[in-house]
Amino acid sequence: MELPPVSPMREEDASQSQQQWEKNSWEKLDPTTQFPTEPLELGVSQDPARQILGDPQGSEKLVAGLELDADKSQEPTKETLEPLHASHLWYCPDGSFVKKIITRGHGLDKPKLGSHCRVLAFGFPFESGLPEGPSELTVGVGSWKEGTWRELIEKCLESMCQGEEVELQVPGHSGPPVKLTLDSFTQGRDSWELGTSEKEALAMEERARGTELFRAGNPEGAARCYGRALRLLLTLPPPGPPERTALHANLAACQLLLGQPHLAVQSCDRVLEREPGHLKALYRRGVAQAALGNLEKATADLKKVLAVDPQNRAAQEELGKVVILEKKRDAGLAQGLRKMFG
Repeated sequence: MELPPVSPMREEDASQSQQQWEKNSWEKLDPTTQFPTEPLELGVSQDPARQILGDPQGSEKLVAGLELDADKSQEPTKETLEPLHASHLWYCPDGSFVKKIITRGHGLDKPKLGSHCRVLAFGFPFESGLPEGPSELTVGVGSWKEGTWRELIEKCLESMCQGEEVELQVPGHSGPPVKLTLDSFTQGRDSWELGTSEKEALAMEERARGTELFRAGNPEGAARCYGRALRLLLTLPPPGPPERTALHANLAACQLLLGQPHLAVQSCDRVLEREPGHLKALYRRGVAQAALGNLEKATADLKKVLAVDPQNRAAQEELGKVVILEKKRDAGLAQGLRKMFG
Protein backbone atom coordinates (compact mmCIF):
# COMPACT_ATOMS: atom_id res chain seq x y z
CA MET A 1 0.00 0.00 0.00
CA GLU A 2 1.03 3.61 -0.35
CA LEU A 3 1.28 6.87 1.59
CA PRO A 4 -1.76 9.21 0.49
CA PRO A 5 -2.02 10.42 -3.88
CA VAL A 6 -0.11 13.69 -3.90
CA SER A 7 -1.42 12.93 -4.28
CA PRO A 8 10.33 -9.23 4.15
CA MET A 9 11.46 -11.22 2.82
CA ARG A 10 14.25 -13.75 2.08
CA GLU A 11 16.60 -16.04 4.03
CA GLU A 12 20.06 -14.57 4.76
CA ASP A 13 22.62 -15.38 2.11
CA ALA A 14 25.63 -16.43 4.07
CA SER A 15 28.01 -16.91 1.17
CA GLN A 16 31.27 -15.02 1.39
CA SER A 17 30.99 -13.60 -2.12
CA GLN A 18 27.53 -12.28 -1.36
CA GLN A 19 28.76 -10.49 1.79
CA GLN A 20 31.64 -8.96 -0.16
CA TRP A 21 29.22 -7.74 -2.83
CA GLU A 22 27.05 -6.13 -0.19
CA LYS A 23 30.07 -4.53 1.47
CA ASN A 24 31.29 -3.03 -1.78
CA SER A 25 27.81 -1.79 -2.68
CA TRP A 26 27.39 -0.11 0.69
CA GLU A 27 30.76 1.62 0.49
CA LYS A 28 29.79 3.16 -2.85
CA LEU A 29 26.57 4.66 -1.58
CA ASP A 30 26.22 8.38 -1.14
CA PRO A 31 23.94 8.77 1.89
CA THR A 32 23.43 12.48 1.34
CA THR A 33 21.55 12.53 -1.94
CA GLN A 34 18.08 11.68 -0.72
CA PHE A 35 16.99 14.25 1.75
CA PRO A 36 18.80 17.59 2.10
CA THR A 37 17.55 19.63 5.03
CA GLU A 38 17.61 23.03 3.31
CA PRO A 39 14.51 23.84 1.21
CA LEU A 40 15.20 25.46 -2.13
CA GLU A 41 13.93 28.78 -3.38
CA LEU A 42 11.97 28.04 -6.52
CA GLY A 43 12.18 30.15 -9.64
CA VAL A 44 8.46 30.06 -10.47
CA SER A 45 6.36 32.53 -8.53
CA GLN A 46 3.06 30.68 -8.61
CA ASP A 47 3.64 27.06 -9.33
CA PRO A 48 1.46 24.06 -8.56
CA ALA A 49 3.74 22.81 -5.80
CA ARG A 50 3.55 26.10 -3.91
CA GLN A 51 -0.20 26.21 -4.45
CA ILE A 52 -0.44 22.77 -2.89
CA LEU A 53 1.61 23.84 0.11
CA GLY A 54 -0.47 26.95 0.54
CA ASP A 55 -3.71 25.02 0.19
CA PRO A 56 -5.04 23.56 3.47
CA GLN A 57 -6.10 20.52 1.46
CA GLY A 58 -2.75 20.21 -0.31
CA SER A 59 -1.11 18.26 2.47
CA GLU A 60 -4.06 15.91 2.53
CA LYS A 61 -3.60 15.23 -1.19
CA LEU A 62 0.00 14.29 -0.61
CA VAL A 63 -0.82 12.15 2.40
CA ALA A 64 -3.48 10.34 0.43
CA GLY A 65 -0.80 8.92 -1.84
CA LEU A 66 1.78 7.56 0.59
CA GLU A 67 2.84 3.95 0.28
CA LEU A 68 1.75 2.17 3.46
CA ASP A 69 2.61 -1.20 4.95
CA ALA A 70 0.21 -4.09 4.88
CA ASP A 71 1.49 -2.13 6.16
CA LYS A 72 33.66 7.99 32.65
CA SER A 73 33.56 10.75 32.15
CA GLN A 74 36.07 13.55 32.21
CA GLU A 75 35.63 17.30 32.49
CA PRO A 76 35.86 19.08 29.15
CA THR A 77 39.38 20.38 28.65
CA LYS A 78 39.93 24.08 28.26
CA GLU A 79 40.70 25.33 24.81
CA THR A 80 44.23 26.51 24.29
CA LEU A 81 45.22 29.60 22.39
CA GLU A 82 47.28 27.68 19.86
CA PRO A 83 46.05 27.79 16.25
CA LEU A 84 43.44 25.23 15.31
CA HIS A 85 44.90 22.84 12.75
CA ALA A 86 42.87 21.24 10.01
CA SER A 87 43.55 17.85 11.58
CA HIS A 88 41.47 18.95 14.57
CA LEU A 89 38.37 19.39 12.44
CA TRP A 90 36.08 16.84 10.82
CA TYR A 91 33.36 17.91 8.41
CA CYS A 92 30.24 15.77 8.17
CA PRO A 93 29.83 14.85 4.48
CA ASP A 94 26.25 16.15 4.33
CA GLY A 95 27.26 19.54 5.80
CA SER A 96 25.06 19.21 8.88
CA PHE A 97 27.87 19.88 11.39
CA VAL A 98 31.61 20.34 11.91
CA LYS A 99 33.32 18.32 14.63
CA LYS A 100 36.13 20.07 16.51
CA ILE A 101 38.27 17.47 18.30
CA ILE A 102 39.20 18.57 21.84
CA THR A 103 40.55 15.25 23.10
CA ARG A 104 41.50 12.52 20.70
CA GLY A 105 40.19 9.03 21.32
CA HIS A 106 42.18 5.83 21.20
CA GLY A 107 42.02 2.84 18.94
CA LEU A 108 40.52 2.64 15.47
CA ASP A 109 37.09 1.18 16.15
CA LYS A 110 34.01 3.37 16.03
CA PRO A 111 30.38 2.73 16.97
CA LYS A 112 28.35 0.88 14.36
CA LEU A 113 24.78 -0.20 13.98
CA GLY A 114 23.66 -1.75 17.28
CA SER A 115 26.57 -0.36 19.35
CA HIS A 116 25.51 0.52 22.90
CA CYS A 117 27.19 3.84 23.73
CA ARG A 118 27.83 5.60 27.03
CA VAL A 119 28.20 9.31 26.37
CA LEU A 120 28.62 12.61 28.19
CA ALA A 121 26.68 15.53 26.78
CA PHE A 122 26.96 19.22 27.57
CA GLY A 123 25.05 22.16 26.09
CA PHE A 124 22.58 20.27 23.91
CA PRO A 125 19.15 21.95 23.57
CA PHE A 126 16.13 20.38 25.20
CA GLU A 127 14.66 19.23 21.90
CA SER A 128 17.71 17.05 21.27
CA GLY A 129 16.38 14.50 23.75
CA LEU A 130 19.88 14.09 25.18
CA PRO A 131 20.06 15.04 28.90
CA GLU A 132 22.97 16.97 30.40
CA GLY A 133 25.73 14.69 31.65
CA PRO A 134 25.96 10.90 31.25
CA SER A 135 23.54 9.05 29.05
CA GLU A 136 23.26 5.72 27.21
CA LEU A 137 21.90 5.06 23.75
CA THR A 138 22.12 2.51 20.97
CA VAL A 139 23.14 3.44 17.43
CA GLY A 140 20.36 2.90 14.92
CA VAL A 141 17.83 1.70 17.47
CA GLY A 142 15.00 3.45 19.26
CA SER A 143 12.81 6.50 18.70
CA TRP A 144 15.43 8.72 20.41
CA LYS A 145 17.12 9.14 17.03
CA GLU A 146 14.18 10.93 15.41
CA GLY A 147 14.63 14.65 14.91
CA THR A 148 17.42 16.74 13.44
CA TRP A 149 19.51 16.96 16.63
CA ARG A 150 19.22 13.30 17.47
CA GLU A 151 20.16 12.20 13.98
CA LEU A 152 23.12 14.57 14.15
CA ILE A 153 24.24 12.97 17.43
CA GLU A 154 24.13 9.53 15.89
CA LYS A 155 26.16 10.61 12.85
CA CYS A 156 28.73 12.21 15.15
CA LEU A 157 29.05 9.08 17.30
CA GLU A 158 29.67 6.96 14.21
CA SER A 159 32.75 9.13 13.51
CA MET A 160 34.23 8.96 17.06
CA CYS A 161 36.72 6.65 18.77
CA GLN A 162 36.50 5.65 22.43
CA GLY A 163 37.47 8.48 24.78
CA GLU A 164 37.10 11.15 22.10
CA GLU A 165 35.72 14.51 23.19
CA VAL A 166 34.42 16.95 20.61
CA GLU A 167 32.68 20.27 20.22
CA LEU A 168 30.03 20.45 17.52
CA GLN A 169 29.54 23.47 15.32
CA VAL A 170 26.03 23.34 13.90
CA PRO A 171 24.77 25.82 11.26
CA GLY A 172 22.06 28.02 12.72
CA HIS A 173 22.75 27.06 16.33
CA SER A 174 23.44 30.17 18.42
CA GLY A 175 23.33 28.64 21.91
CA PRO A 176 26.23 27.63 24.16
CA PRO A 177 28.92 25.29 22.84
CA VAL A 178 27.68 21.75 22.34
CA LYS A 179 30.12 19.10 23.55
CA LEU A 180 29.98 15.33 23.35
CA THR A 181 32.28 12.66 24.81
CA LEU A 182 32.16 9.00 23.82
CA ASP A 183 33.09 7.26 27.07
CA SER A 184 32.63 3.66 25.91
CA PHE A 185 30.70 1.53 23.45
CA THR A 186 30.01 -2.08 22.58
CA GLN A 187 30.84 -3.61 19.23
CA GLY A 188 28.22 -3.28 16.53
CA ARG A 189 28.10 -4.20 12.87
CA ASP A 190 28.38 -2.32 9.62
CA SER A 191 25.20 -2.37 7.58
CA TRP A 192 26.86 -4.52 4.92
CA GLU A 193 27.55 -7.14 7.58
CA LEU A 194 23.84 -7.65 8.24
CA GLY A 195 21.99 -10.50 6.62
CA THR A 196 19.28 -9.93 4.05
CA SER A 197 16.44 -10.65 6.45
CA GLU A 198 17.93 -8.31 9.10
CA LYS A 199 18.27 -5.46 6.61
CA GLU A 200 14.74 -5.92 5.36
CA ALA A 201 13.32 -6.04 8.88
CA LEU A 202 15.14 -2.82 9.86
CA ALA A 203 14.02 -1.16 6.62
CA MET A 204 10.39 -2.05 7.32
CA GLU A 205 10.67 -0.53 10.80
CA GLU A 206 12.02 2.68 9.30
CA ARG A 207 9.27 2.72 6.70
CA ALA A 208 6.53 2.29 9.31
CA ARG A 209 8.05 5.06 11.44
CA GLY A 210 8.29 7.31 8.39
CA THR A 211 4.61 6.84 7.58
CA GLU A 212 3.73 7.62 11.18
CA LEU A 213 5.74 10.85 11.07
CA PHE A 214 4.27 11.86 7.71
CA ARG A 215 0.73 11.45 9.00
CA ALA A 216 1.69 13.51 12.04
CA GLY A 217 2.71 16.40 9.75
CA ASN A 218 6.47 15.86 9.92
CA PRO A 219 7.63 15.28 6.31
CA GLU A 220 11.25 16.07 7.21
CA GLY A 221 11.38 13.30 9.81
CA ALA A 222 9.53 10.97 7.46
CA ALA A 223 12.06 11.65 4.69
CA ARG A 224 14.93 10.72 7.01
CA CYS A 225 13.24 7.42 7.84
CA TYR A 226 12.53 6.57 4.21
CA GLY A 227 16.11 7.50 3.31
CA ARG A 228 17.55 5.20 5.98
CA ALA A 229 15.32 2.37 4.80
CA LEU A 230 16.46 2.85 1.22
CA ARG A 231 20.15 2.87 2.18
CA LEU A 232 19.65 -0.52 3.80
CA LEU A 233 17.78 -2.02 0.84
CA LEU A 234 20.13 -0.59 -1.79
CA THR A 235 22.88 -2.90 -0.53
CA LEU A 236 20.87 -5.97 -1.57
CA PRO A 237 21.48 -7.60 -4.98
CA PRO A 238 19.39 -6.29 -7.90
CA PRO A 239 16.60 -5.98 -8.54
CA GLY A 240 16.08 -5.62 -4.79
CA PRO A 241 12.82 -5.99 -2.89
CA PRO A 242 9.64 -4.33 -4.24
CA GLU A 243 9.49 -2.14 -1.14
CA ARG A 244 12.09 0.12 -2.74
CA THR A 245 9.47 1.39 -5.17
CA ALA A 246 7.06 2.37 -2.40
CA LEU A 247 9.87 4.03 -0.42
CA HIS A 248 10.96 6.19 -3.37
CA ALA A 249 7.33 7.18 -4.02
CA ASN A 250 6.83 8.12 -0.37
CA LEU A 251 10.09 10.04 -0.34
CA ALA A 252 8.92 12.06 -3.35
CA ALA A 253 5.78 13.11 -1.45
CA CYS A 254 7.95 14.35 1.43
CA GLN A 255 10.30 16.19 -0.91
CA LEU A 256 7.42 18.07 -2.52
CA LEU A 257 6.20 19.26 0.87
CA LEU A 258 9.75 20.27 1.82
CA GLY A 259 10.11 22.43 -1.31
CA GLN A 260 12.60 20.12 -3.00
CA PRO A 261 11.02 19.43 -6.43
CA HIS A 262 14.36 18.54 -8.07
CA LEU A 263 14.78 15.69 -5.59
CA ALA A 264 11.15 14.67 -5.99
CA VAL A 265 11.74 14.28 -9.73
CA GLN A 266 14.72 12.01 -9.05
CA SER A 267 12.74 9.87 -6.62
CA CYS A 268 9.86 9.53 -9.08
CA ASP A 269 12.28 8.63 -11.87
CA ARG A 270 13.48 5.68 -9.81
CA VAL A 271 9.94 4.52 -9.26
CA LEU A 272 9.07 4.80 -12.94
CA GLU A 273 12.19 2.91 -13.99
CA ARG A 274 10.72 -0.10 -12.23
CA GLU A 275 7.02 0.63 -12.81
CA PRO A 276 6.47 2.93 -15.81
CA GLY A 277 2.73 3.13 -15.12
CA HIS A 278 2.95 4.06 -11.44
CA LEU A 279 0.24 6.75 -11.27
CA LYS A 280 1.28 8.38 -8.02
CA ALA A 281 4.87 8.74 -9.22
CA LEU A 282 3.67 10.22 -12.52
CA TYR A 283 1.42 12.65 -10.68
CA ARG A 284 4.11 13.73 -8.21
CA ARG A 285 6.69 14.10 -10.96
CA GLY A 286 4.23 16.26 -12.88
CA VAL A 287 3.76 18.54 -9.87
CA ALA A 288 7.52 18.70 -9.32
CA GLN A 289 8.22 19.51 -12.97
CA ALA A 290 5.68 22.32 -12.85
CA ALA A 291 7.38 23.72 -9.75
CA LEU A 292 10.68 23.69 -11.66
CA GLY A 293 9.10 25.50 -14.61
CA ASN A 294 9.25 22.47 -16.91
CA LEU A 295 5.66 22.91 -18.03
CA GLU A 296 5.76 20.62 -21.06
CA LYS A 297 7.13 17.75 -18.99
CA ALA A 298 4.54 18.43 -16.29
CA THR A 299 1.75 18.36 -18.88
CA ALA A 300 2.99 15.06 -20.30
CA ASP A 301 3.06 13.34 -16.90
CA LEU A 302 -0.33 14.62 -15.81
CA LYS A 303 -1.94 13.60 -19.09
CA LYS A 304 -0.57 10.08 -18.63
CA VAL A 305 -2.31 9.93 -15.27
CA LEU A 306 -5.61 11.11 -16.74
CA ALA A 307 -5.35 8.69 -19.66
CA VAL A 308 -5.51 5.83 -17.17
CA ASP A 309 -7.70 7.50 -14.55
CA PRO A 310 -9.86 10.21 -16.20
CA GLN A 311 -11.65 10.94 -12.92
CA ASN A 312 -8.49 11.72 -10.98
CA ARG A 313 -9.42 15.14 -9.58
CA ALA A 314 -5.96 15.94 -8.24
CA ALA A 315 -4.42 15.42 -11.68
CA GLN A 316 -7.24 17.42 -13.33
CA GLU A 317 -6.66 20.36 -11.00
CA GLU A 318 -2.89 20.35 -11.44
CA LEU A 319 -3.15 20.10 -15.21
CA GLY A 320 -5.49 23.09 -15.18
CA LYS A 321 -2.93 25.09 -13.21
CA VAL A 322 -0.18 24.11 -15.64
CA VAL A 323 -2.30 25.19 -18.62
CA ILE A 324 -2.81 28.62 -17.00
CA LEU A 325 0.92 28.95 -16.40
CA GLU A 326 1.64 28.03 -20.03
CA LYS A 327 -0.79 30.69 -21.27
CA LYS A 328 0.80 33.34 -19.06
CA ARG A 329 4.24 32.35 -20.25
CA ASP A 330 3.21 32.44 -23.92
CA ALA A 331 1.53 35.82 -23.46
CA GLY A 332 4.67 37.18 -21.88
CA LEU A 333 6.79 35.92 -24.76
CA ALA A 334 4.44 37.43 -27.30
CA GLN A 335 4.53 40.79 -25.57
CA GLY A 336 8.31 40.70 -25.48
CA LEU A 337 8.49 39.98 -29.22
CA ARG A 338 6.12 42.87 -30.01
CA LYS A 339 8.31 45.26 -28.05
CA MET A 340 11.41 43.94 -29.77
CA PHE A 341 10.06 44.22 -33.34
CA GLY A 342 7.22 46.72 -32.93
